[in-house]
Amino acid sequence: MIALFADIHANLEALEACLAHARAAGARRFVLLGDLVGYGADPGAVIDRAAALAAEGAIVIKGNHDEAVERAPAYLNEMAQAAIRWTRGALTAGQKAFLAQLPLCVREDARCYVHGSADRPERWTYVDGPSAAVRSMDAAARTYTFCGHVHEQRLFFESAGGPAADFRPHPGTAIPIPPHRRWLAIAGSVGQPRDGDAAAAYALLADARITFHRVAYDHRAAAEKVRAAGLPAILAYRIEHGV
Repeated sequence: MIALFADIHANLEALEACLAHARAAGARRFVLLGDLVGYGADPGAVIDRAAALAAEGAIVIKGNHDEAVERAPAYLNEMAQAAIRWTRGALTAGQKAFLAQLPLCVREDARCYVHGSADRPERWTYVDGPSAAVRSMDAAARTYTFCGHVHEQRLFFESAGGPAADFRPHPGTAIPIPPHRRWLAIAGSVGQPRDGDAAAAYALLADARITFHRVAYDHRAAAEKVRAAGLPAILAYRIEHGV
């Protein structure tokens, strides 16, 4: 069983809750789909946890906020830029080096792991609809594509003779994803969901079935850390309200 975590965004409380939930469910492998840092107050601790998982065989993908620690792109808004500036000052040289060496995309057997779209992942394109999902699946050239970046849980799949179908999963319900068609799953955000629910989001993959989960955690403690660090107040509000 593989646990899929995306968009942790330096939220240690959310990550620990999802790790515990996944392990209790039987997960033995972990894939972190990018954006370990940005927005939250525990970037160093999250990177250290990711590095420990990687040493045990986990796949860890680079996200756009992880890349921004190296070089701040113009496309990030001022709130995100402020969080990245703060993050740079909070990380050790070793933690920055860990982010810098992460791959943009990993293909393993019938699966492709990427932060945004597998179609030129360095562009950080959002898979925000059926057309974008098809482009990513085409570029992935695998039966299954798993990504994050959108901060929502969604499932796309090939439909006979038409565009990809878009399905919004119900948490806790196992969904068959048989290999006779292609699938793209967006795992949701561990550290900063944006669907009005503060509970952390992740997914479990086992035996051609995927289950999307929401995990309650101490989001108020995570938000208070953001305020105490002097990060933009809106980032604490987002954690508290899932927006």
